[in-house]
Amino acid sequence: MAARIIIGLIVIAAIVEGLWAGGVPQDILPLALVVLGLAYGFVCLDAEDATAYLAVAIAVWGASSTGVLNNIHFIGEYLDAIVGQVNVALLGGVVAILVVRTWNRLMPSDGD
Repeated sequence: MAARIIIGLIVIAAIVEGLWAGGVPQDILPLALVVLGLAYGFVCLDAEDATAYLAVAIAVWGASSTGVLNNIHFIGEYLDAIVGQVNVALLGGVVAILVVRTWNRLMPSDGD
C-alpha cells in the first residue's frame, strides 16, 4: 500500500513539475521528488537485490539525458520534462539503496 501511495505522489509531482517547472513556490516539487524517491528506496526496495530497479533507473536516466522524447512532435518536449522529473525520484531511490547497502556492510549481523 505504501508503494502505491509513494508512486502516485511521484507521478503527480513529476507531471506538475514537468509541465509547469517552477510553478510551485520555492522549488518544493524537486525536493519532494527526491524525498519520495528516498522513501521508496528505503520502504519498498530490497537493497541486496535491487538489480532490476537499478537497470530501470539507468535506462530512464539515459532516456531523459538524451532527450529522446523530444522527437515526438508537439508533446515530446513535455513528455521529456516529465520523464526527467521521474528520473529525479528514481535516482533518489538509488541513493537509498546505496545507504542501506553501506549500512548493511558496516553493521555486524546477528551471526557475526
